[in-house]
Amino acid sequence: MAEEPIVAQTGPYQVELEEGKAYFYCRCGRSKTQPFCDGAHQGTGIEPLRFVAETTGTFNLCGCKSTDDEPFCDGSHNIL
Repeated sequence: MAEEPIVAQTGPYQVELEEGKAYFYCRCGRSKTQPFCDGAHQGTGIEPLRFVAETTGTFNLCGCKSTDDEPFCDGSHNIL
């Protein structure tokens, strides 16, 4: 059975993404390299999300791990 994700921070991480590059978004909240995976999910039953940036730019990635628009922030942290 998978553990519950933990809130890494109660707001988004503003990050620069590069078009065409693959990233691994942390879903467990345990990574020390938020919002990206560092392997800290091992044994939690939670896997990171691999995604490819569609465009280059600054994006808000979810920090609370409650978004319905992974990996992007959808404002879910406002109702935690």
